[in-house]
Amino acid sequence: MKYNHNFDVDSVLDVLRAVNENYQEGSPEDEAIRVAAVALFYVREIQKLDDYREFFRSFYTPAIDYIVISQTFSTREEADEWLASGKASEGELVRVAGQGFQVIPARKGKGLIFLRTPLPEELMKKYPPDSE
Repeated sequence: MKYNHNFDVDSVLDVLRAVNENYQEGSPEDEAIRVAAVALFYVREIQKLDDYREFFRSFYTPAIDYIVISQTFSTREEADEWLASGKASEGELVRVAGQGFQVIPARKGKGLIFLRTPLPEELMKKYPPDSE
C-alpha cells in the first residue's frame, strides 16, 4: 500500500485527537497518541515538515522502486556494442534480453564488462513473496 506523503497535518492531528477520545487519560494508548501528535506538531513548528515528508515517503517506498535501469537491449550483441562504444558508465544497471546486468570494471586490463545482476522482477519470479 502506498501512503500519501503530502498528508494534511491538521487532518492527521484531528484524527489522532478523535482516536484518543476512545482511550482513558493516562493509558498507554493515550500516551502513544499524544507522543505521536506532539512529534508531528514539533516537526511542523521547527519548519522541518518537508524533510519529514521525504523521510515518510522513503520509509514507505519499497526498495524496488529505487532501482533504475539505464538501458534495455533486445540481444547480448546490442549490449556488447553499447559497452564497447564507451557510452557505458561503471555501476549502470541494464536489461539484456530480459535479464539484468551491472556494468563493472574489467579485472585485467582496461574497459568495462557486464556482471550478471538479477533484476527485481527476476527475483520475484524465482522467489515469489509469501501469499500470507
